[in-house]
Amino acid sequence: MSDAVDFLRHSPLVLVLVTVVGYLVGCEVRDRTKGHPLAQPVVVAIAVVAPTIALLDVDYDTYLGDVSLITFWLGPATVALAVPLHRQAHRLKGFVVPLIATVAVGAVVSVAAGVLLVRLAGGAEVLQRTMAPKATTTPVSLALSQTLGGIPPLSAALTIMVGILGAIAAPTVLTWARVRDDRARGLAIGSVSHGIGTARALHESPAEGAFSGLGMGLTALVTSLLMPALAWLLFTVL
Repeated sequence: MSDAVDFLRHSPLVLVLVTVVGYLVGCEVRDRTKGHPLAQPVVVAIAVVAPTIALLDVDYDTYLGDVSLITFWLGPATVALAVPLHRQAHRLKGFVVPLIATVAVGAVVSVAAGVLLVRLAGGAEVLQRTMAPKATTTPVSLALSQTLGGIPPLSAALTIMVGILGAIAAPTVLTWARVRDDRARGLAIGSVSHGIGTARALHESPAEGAFSGLGMGLTALVTSLLMPALAWLLFTVL
């Protein structure tokens, strides 16, 4: 029995299989519930994978290394989001200036709000720096957190959490706010909840998914460009 457990614990193929199966189960739950907001494939996959690796006593670093085959494809998958955007390129007409302005303002508000909320709650400066890049994609969040002097693994966890919450709540909130334009809805979702939200937006409509992918990429870029100035303002001036 112990030999079998050791095999499961040290076999990369097993952990890759568990991860893929967890996500497929999530997709099945989403389809069976007709796209219920809480039935996000990523949430279900976490619910499957986390207890499994805990039961096998696999630490995070080992798991991350063993599923590198999956994480490798995140890059090409992100680049592939340009395909739906290309198909919706005609809808950018008259929308470029508002789009850039919205993303820039949103990036500033996201960083400032994250830092100030932690500060108001009495959090240490290292936690404020950790929270700052939460609205960017996970790889960008890790890099910015390290540059800022935050805690990169915690920044990654916060980024994923924000993505999940955005994917669950953003479409409903936008509907309550009477935001009907697919472009505006997609841009809002992608700017806040990056890849996880974009997956949800693609499920809603092709146009919404395309602009969500655009919002995700632009938010990561703009936040990276503005972060030095924002960090100076938030941690030196204020």
